Amino acid sequence: MKEERVSDSDSGAAEEGVVAVEGPGAAEPRRPLADVPFEELIREMLWRLGEDPGREGLLKTPERVAKSLEWLTRGHRLDVARVVGDAIFKEDHHNMILVRDIEMYSMCEHHMLPFFGKVHVAYIPNGRIVGLSKVARLVDVFARRLQVQERLTEQIAQAVWDVIQPQGVGVIVEAFHLCMMMRGVEKQNSKTLTSAVRGTFRSDARTREEFLRLSLANVSPA
Repeated sequence: MKEERVSDSDSGAAEEGVVAVEGPGAAEPRRPLADVPFEELIREMLWRLGEDPGREGLLKTPERVAKSLEWLTRGHRLDVARVVGDAIFKEDHHNMILVRDIEMYSMCEHHMLPFFGKVHVAYIPNGRIVGLSKVARLVDVFARRLQVQERLTEQIAQAVWDVIQPQGVGVIVEAFHLCMMMRGVEKQNSKTLTSAVRGTFRSDARTREEFLRLSLANVSPA
């Protein structure tokens, strides 16, 4: 399948820019700005927003934004197997393990604005457990990239399922999205919840109910 962006001119010639070609033997898309340093692109963006990149407060902004975006999307360059490493241990434990209220920060891929909240990850071991800190690190692998919450939830669940090979996995993500808080509909108190389940969390209603109850219960600090 071949898809092109074309100009509105009567000639129908292809617009200078990205030409997306899909299918076997597809060529790489043309990237006319590929050789322009990222910082220069950000400086141009500031001009187009009506700002003066030469004023004192913005002199180092292009460099800061480039470094910030690299950090915020570092999950694209992380590998699940390397993040978990050898932190998987044999253990004869067959009850639910829940790590809840894991802080999560991500970037909406539609508007490149943050969404943030907390993640609850539970699994029932099948002879193996994983180090607790690795559960939080798995969340970061998928959160620190351009995302949508629905896919983020599924990716975390699938990673736990693949890495530990447990009897079941459950993941809940609760998040606030700045793309609908500071722009658009501007709803300040809306929160989005998504869930993903695997194995016994899907097939056993009692297990699923226990997971939901423990994850969403209001727990007062000790």
